[in-house]
Amino acid sequence: MMRRRTILRAGTAAIAAPVASVALTTGAAQAAPVRIQGVDLSSVPKGEARGAVFRYANGTAGDPVRILQEGGANYVRLKVWVNSPDGYHGKPQILAMARRAQALGMRTLIDFHYSDSWADPGQQTKPAAWQNLSSSALEQAVYNHTYDILDGLRAQGTPAAMAQIGNEINSGMLWPDGRYTNWPQLGRLLTAGVRAARAASPGIQVALHLAEGGNNSGTVWWFDNALAQGVSFDVIALSFYGYWHGTLDDLQFNLNDVSARYGKDVLVAETAYPFRTDSKDSHPQIITAREPVAGLPAIPEGQLQWMRSITTVVSRVPNNRGLGVFYWEPAWTAVPGNGWDPYDPNSGNAWENQALFDYDNRVLPAATWR
Repeated sequence: MMRRRTILRAGTAAIAAPVASVALTTGAAQAAPVRIQGVDLSSVPKGEARGAVFRYANGTAGDPVRILQEGGANYVRLKVWVNSPDGYHGKPQILAMARRAQALGMRTLIDFHYSDSWADPGQQTKPAAWQNLSSSALEQAVYNHTYDILDGLRAQGTPAAMAQIGNEINSGMLWPDGRYTNWPQLGRLLTAGVRAARAASPGIQVALHLAEGGNNSGTVWWFDNALAQGVSFDVIALSFYGYWHGTLDDLQFNLNDVSARYGKDVLVAETAYPFRTDSKDSHPQIITAREPVAGLPAIPEGQLQWMRSITTVVSRVPNNRGLGVFYWEPAWTAVPGNGWDPYDPNSGNAWENQALFDYDNRVLPAATWR
């Protein structure tokens, strides 16, 4: 998610039927039900180690996973870095978090970045240990890494329900080998990850994840190319932040189109919304507008309305193809030592105004958006 840059691609004209305008869900209205009500809790282990405290609305301290599960979350998303500079987001944390999730009846989605740090449309940096590998050796490294994480989860009795082969890979992954300008090699790298996921964890769903969920032409261009390379997958996963990626109508059109066009289930793998504009720490926030999306102020009620609205969009995808929504990093609060830069322990947090815990560490209404 971090350091997002817009990557636009030429694409095939959309063919989906027009959709009715999507109104923001307001007041006490509940979101329509979806199967996946997810939360990305990748930052929790490091936050807890640095002293983060999480509270119920009444101020009682609690386990953040349980607090969110009691609010309705049934999936946990966890990112994996290959050799993280801060010692987090690796296999030990993934295994431990999967045990916590399963103990609460939750399932897991594993998000492979194939990098030592953030991967997104503007940066897909090869892990340092893989820098000098040949093309075939790089494919094997993708296979081995993917297999190792998912086999470890299966072996401990907490198999992942879904795996993302890459994170926001509009522009490819593992640059320069897997740039979008070299689709044959990108296809082979993706296929290596897909094969490993299915070998390590039979029955797992495989997702391919792009940013810019409102960009239909770019989404179609990308998946047409992936299919031309023979890449197999089960789920189309898209990030959609309303202050970057278009309108809810754009998202609805894209989800409807690609689910029908490719015969696949669709998922909003990342979204969020601010509940205030200022920072708790000294680091500036990513989003500071008082009304990031027209009609929705950056207040707790605006955050709640955003989540109900986007969930309703997903629920309207025809033929029950809309799987659900993940809130990105709802428990990434401003704790010293748990900043955005894994190379700099003194870096601050640019996200705490979009968490689902307020600046007194109390859970916000949007944690129960369903």
